[in-house]
Amino acid sequence: MAYPDDLLVPGEQVVMHKHPHAKMLVLPVLVLLLVVGIGSFLAALVAEQSWAPWAWLGLGVVGVVLVVWLTVIPVVRWRATHFVVTTRRVLVREGVLSRQGIDIPMSRINSVQFRHTALERLLGCGTLVIESASEEPLEFTDVPGVEKVHALLYQEVADEE
Repeated sequence: MAYPDDLLVPGEQVVMHKHPHAKMLVLPVLVLLLVVGIGSFLAALVAEQSWAPWAWLGLGVVGVVLVVWLTVIPVVRWRATHFVVTTRRVLVREGVLSRQGIDIPMSRINSVQFRHTALERLLGCGTLVIESASEEPLEFTDVPGVEKVHALLYQEVADEE
């Protein structure tokens, strides 16, 4: 999914657009599998009871609530989080109903660093640290391909100068 062109200024082009690393989706998928598995097991247990339809209805409601709360919402939140590098700035947008974001002009970036643990190296993600003219460095976690993003961002900052 490309970043919306109407949010870019004239002459600005998207260099890279990423969502957070897919490792953020592991827990929601496990929750989905557990809810379906446990719900199916419990539904089979009460199948012979006279009140089985009411139990199935209750299990269905509880299952839907859990899946929406612990699976659907995290997936939508993941999908609605954008990390974008353009020819002029770095943009980060988060949120579904209420949005928040930050824009860092390339000319204001002083240094770019990355770090990742051994597990993050295996998964191909990490934390990107951008030090700009602001008071504190900004950290962006779960950036996929963090070393490539670091190199690309460094190149864009050098081109800006």
